[in-house]
Amino acid sequence: MYDSYYTLIQPPANQYHWFNTKIHGITREDTANVPRFAGIWPELKTHLEGRIVVAHNSSFDMSVLRACLAEAGLPAPAFSYCDTVKISQKVWPELENHKLDTVGSFLHIDFNHHNALDDARTCAALPVYAGEELAADSLEGLARQIGVTVRPFGARKGYQR
Repeated sequence: MYDSYYTLIQPPANQYHWFNTKIHGITREDTANVPRFAGIWPELKTHLEGRIVVAHNSSFDMSVLRACLAEAGLPAPAFSYCDTVKISQKVWPELENHKLDTVGSFLHIDFNHHNALDDARTCAALPVYAGEELAADSLEGLARQIGVTVRPFGARKGYQR
């Protein structure tokens, strides 16, 4: 159905802000002996290139990826992405909010919120559920049907595919 990949990476100087650790539970000790971004990039790149990637609040995730690529001096990969927050807002406007845990709960998806792999799997399920509900034939078809943009990575805001 969809592909997933999970690994820890060591942030620059292996430093963390206390607030981020409070959210995801990852500490300096957890990443003391894992590779930096450039070390995992060849594998991660194979999961992105030529695909449509979904992310919940994609502007944040894409900015982090851009920063990691820039810090490592790596070129941007060729892929497109779509924001599942926007999908959930269009398909389930009646929800109190469109946070991943709220939408996941609404769809009866059992997951460990803020665990990166669980969050990614839940995020990937959202367009599947939305597509089934609206009888869309593909992610691109769903995006067109509900007016959500699929952007090439690195594109300016407002680009319409």
